[in-house]
Amino acid sequence: MKLYYVAGACSLSPHILLHELGIKAELERVDLSTKKTASGQDFLKINPKGYVPALQLDSGEVLTEGVAIVSYLGSLKPDFGPKPGTLEFFRQLEWLTFISSEIHKGFGPLFAAASDPEVKAKGFEKLKPRLAFLNQHLQGKDYLLGQFSLADAYLFTTLSWTSYLQIELGGYPAVMAYLERMGQRPGVKAAQEAEKELSPA
Repeated sequence: MKLYYVAGACSLSPHILLHELGIKAELERVDLSTKKTASGQDFLKINPKGYVPALQLDSGEVLTEGVAIVSYLGSLKPDFGPKPGTLEFFRQLEWLTFISSEIHKGFGPLFAAASDPEVKAKGFEKLKPRLAFLNQHLQGKDYLLGQFSLADAYLFTTLSWTSYLQIELGGYPAVMAYLERMGQRPGVKAAQEAEKELSPA
């Protein structure tokens, strides 16, 4: 397998899971401005959508979309996470969907307005109710489902963008504690370190 990634982007989520689940895969960095991979391939021929993550399977087929990719990786380790068909399995899907539609997409306007503090502040206002919901849910919990799951890799990835965007999370102490806790996981550290080493200076 090969994971096409951009350092710190949403492709960090499946990268974390590769480490957490002990799944071996090649990594190839993508330059989204040129749509070229580190080896000089045309990324649009790999993923015509033009964004990461993209996971090339051993069969040569390419799987795209973060939720689909992390779900696929989870399926490779049947002993990890909720069993298919159980309510907890669908709770995990519920969280993955919420993160994708309400958290991940909510950060898009903030990146677009990163150089305009006023516009960025207005964009962050729309995220506040979602963060308040997360903060309430995470009180007394280490992870979204009580134990580490696919959804945690995705949530950590999106919430970590607050650091890059210089957004304070002081009003959400449970979210801040969650970020700190997740950041200490060996799989998270390994994925972040690997992306630093494999990315241009």
